Amino acid sequence: MKNSLRLRLLVGTLAWLLLSIAAAGWGLRALLQGHIAQQLVVQLVMDLDHLSGSIDWAPDGRLDVDKQPDARLAQPLSGLYWQIDRLGAQPQAGLARSRSLWDQTLQLPAAPAAYLAQGHSVLQLHDAQGHALLAVARSVQLADEGAPPLRLVVAGDKALIAEPLGRFTHILLLALGALALGLALAVALQLQLALRPLTTLRQRLAAVRAGQAERLEGGFAQELEPLVNEFNHVLGENAEMVRRARAQAGNLAHAVNTPLTILANAAQGQQTPLALLVREQAEAARRQVDWHLARARASAAVRATGLATPVLEPLQALLRTMARLHEERGVTFALAPGVRDARFRGEAQDLYEMLGNLIDNAGKWARARVLVDLAQDGGMLHFTIDDDGPGLPEAERARIFERGVQLADTEGARAGAGLGLDIVRSLAETYGGSVHADDSPLGGLRMRLELPAAS
Repeated sequence: MKNSLRLRLLVGTLAWLLLSIAAAGWGLRALLQGHIAQQLVVQLVMDLDHLSGSIDWAPDGRLDVDKQPDARLAQPLSGLYWQIDRLGAQPQAGLARSRSLWDQTLQLPAAPAAYLAQGHSVLQLHDAQGHALLAVARSVQLADEGAPPLRLVVAGDKALIAEPLGRFTHILLLALGALALGLALAVALQLQLALRPLTTLRQRLAAVRAGQAERLEGGFAQELEPLVNEFNHVLGENAEMVRRARAQAGNLAHAVNTPLTILANAAQGQQTPLALLVREQAEAARRQVDWHLARARASAAVRATGLATPVLEPLQALLRTMARLHEERGVTFALAPGVRDARFRGEAQDLYEMLGNLIDNAGKWARARVLVDLAQDGGMLHFTIDDDGPGLPEAERARIFERGVQLADTEGARAGAGLGLDIVRSLAETYGGSVHADDSPLGGLRMRLELPAAS
């Protein structure tokens, strides 16, 4: 979760929503429970008042109670009860009681020393079955002669509270569950919409990296505009830095090649040992400059963004150039049928350098034919250059890419400087690709070059 901003926001928001909904549900249930309990107390007090006005002490010592209006008081074990206890010198529990109590007697705490005719107290009781009861009690002193002090109690089963509270809780859970689900979906949708600009930013950055754009274009959210501007500023500075580095490398190479050319020309036509040494060393120094210049140029290109070089057109131009170069030997250079255009994620000059060396090398060794093919697999371009020459033993194939290794035929006619294939290998690896040799279906050597593709 620490690596996902979306997940952190979603989990945090949902946790807060669930806690808020749970607290709201608990609060609503508690409020309703208190309200129902208060309503039950009010009902019990009304019944207690009615009971207080319906009792009469007869001269013969009997307690007369008028019929109660609530039918539940006459229904056995209905959950609503009343009871009258005699207090004073001859206490008696259950002096009179409702038919709903049947054969039970409510057990109340000891009566207080003083009796309040107007007030009442709320009690927590249990009946003979262990059911919890909510009761209101009042102590009265009738005005009739010889009447003892009495305690009147009206009680209701707490199931009268639990039943409506349970129904309400069930409905409340369904309602809050639906609310939580709706809010969760709303939060997920809101996060999706809120984070969509980041997805767009990532796609635009991928396009810059793949060479489809040189900078981040398009409208972005106001909060992302400063970030996009900074990105574009960095991209511009990076492109300018690469341009200056490449220009400086080219200037340095030109500055070094000029005196080397002067030295080589001065020694040209002379066969003295000094002249031969000057020509040999000048040529070696020029090859070294070219090799390091190619590496510096490729390294700068790899660090640049927005590079995308079409492949098919320069490849066809190289084949035409090589055909003219090897025209005297009658070697034909052809592109495999069905080749589609692709884009190389790098500099055009480096692509020319690598393909030119490989195709020229194939043309030197081919008897009559060189065939070039191109395929794209995912993010890589696969070039194959086949010739129908004598081929190369497997033990020698890895050595041809080593720096300074020169292979020649018996007459030495095809000997090179030993740097061309090394430059190809160095450039390919700098771009994250590779090059290796294999057997060719034409009977000679096949060169496989892999380079990164631009989207």
